[in-house]
Amino acid sequence: MDITKELKNQHLMWRAGFGPSAVGARESLAYSPHTLFKSLDKSSVRSPRAIEVVDNSANGLMLGLKQVSNQTSLEAAEEKKRLLKQSQQEIQQLNLAWIREMISGEDQFREKIALFWHGHFASRNLNVYYQQLLLDVIRQNALGRFSDLLYGVSKSAAMLHFLNNVQNRKDHPNENFAREVMELFTMGRGHYSEQDVKEAARAFTGWSANPGGEFQFHRFQHDAGVKSFLGRTGNFDGDDILAILLEEKQTARFISTKIYRFFVNDEPDPERVEWLATRFFQSQYDIRRLMEDLFTSEWFYESRNIGTRVKSPVEWLVGIRRMLPMILENENSQILIQRLLGQLLFYPPNVAGWPGGLNWIDSSTLMFRLQIPKILYQGNEWSVKAKADDDQEMGMRESPDDQAHRAKLKNGQSFRASIDWESYFRRYDGIADEELVSAVLQTLVPGAQGLQESTVRKYMDRLNRESLLKTATIQIMSTPEFQMC
Repeated sequence: MDITKELKNQHLMWRAGFGPSAVGARESLAYSPHTLFKSLDKSSVRSPRAIEVVDNSANGLMLGLKQVSNQTSLEAAEEKKRLLKQSQQEIQQLNLAWIREMISGEDQFREKIALFWHGHFASRNLNVYYQQLLLDVIRQNALGRFSDLLYGVSKSAAMLHFLNNVQNRKDHPNENFAREVMELFTMGRGHYSEQDVKEAARAFTGWSANPGGEFQFHRFQHDAGVKSFLGRTGNFDGDDILAILLEEKQTARFISTKIYRFFVNDEPDPERVEWLATRFFQSQYDIRRLMEDLFTSEWFYESRNIGTRVKSPVEWLVGIRRMLPMILENENSQILIQRLLGQLLFYPPNVAGWPGGLNWIDSSTLMFRLQIPKILYQGNEWSVKAKADDDQEMGMRESPDDQAHRAKLKNGQSFRASIDWESYFRRYDGIADEELVSAVLQTLVPGAQGLQESTVRKYMDRLNRESLLKTATIQIMSTPEFQMC
């Protein structure tokens, strides 16, 4: 593969963001990859605007659920159903608000790494306000210091509730939070003992949150005794445990490995990971510097790293909508798309997050991905239905409203879009007709990766330039190669 400057830039835009947009993408191709990265980085320096779909009045939701759960009357049961439905709807609105930010926001770099941290610090919680607060912690600290991010997430109401630390008390320690902090958030499995888990759990006793989502330390529920943890001994509390974990280079190595898998290649290169980890550790966990080391390294642009990652469902969906500006008739259809493809934001399958890689693709999800671009283009009816997945629905099976929504989908009333083709066409101004297919191909499938122009040309409409661009774009988006980045 000939690794041109343009190909490197396309590769960078898909990995450090969600792919090129219809507007302004051609100008970016004139930059050097290093300059383009600096531009992406600069746009993400300022603090992001918080995504807010509810105010703190929502923090009464969990209290309300607890109150009605202790009652047996029919009214209480109905009230519990109402609160559950309200929460589900509000979490969906938070999902869609973040998707809009990924599509249209200027901070592509920040949102992309925030999506990575969303999977790394996976949490499910019925309280949308807690979820909203956790998302803000992640987005605010996504490119800061990992230490700040770790402390912020560990003290969030969403995570403390999800990992049961609100039940972690002196004389009755709950080990779940302590175990996951080590196994999934910092060092990884195999680098601590079961005794370390027990001692860390003692240190985290008393960590909780109030109904408003604020961290609280209950001193009388805390085990103030001496603990031995990872070879250190002292009167440790939760802050001390996190500090000790950050002193272990294995934490930098574990994070760097996951970063490499997500942004470079599913198969980590041990030597390069170790180089990243060393610099990450020496920088005191500066995430921005880690990402700069990665995206400005020559090896990032090697052919074996281009077009070799399966796009996650969110990357895929956002990438299509960035390239083809559109207004969806029903934005909520994006929720069902996420469910069908296996990545519903705020509903990770478990605390380990989404496995990623080839796990994103099976026979049914691939066929669905290949159909969607044509459905958007042709305005066809969509009768696909999601499987019941109680693991993702957190106990909320399909409601009558969901069934009604599905009926609308079956009648073709929902998943339709008005595509702004004129904005898309402008991206190819100045390109000769005979070069259009090549230009579209290189934009949508960096490096082409085996997809031949001749294959695309077989299914194009050559009536005029606009028809050619439309059909070439939709045809390419409907190929297996477009699922890769």
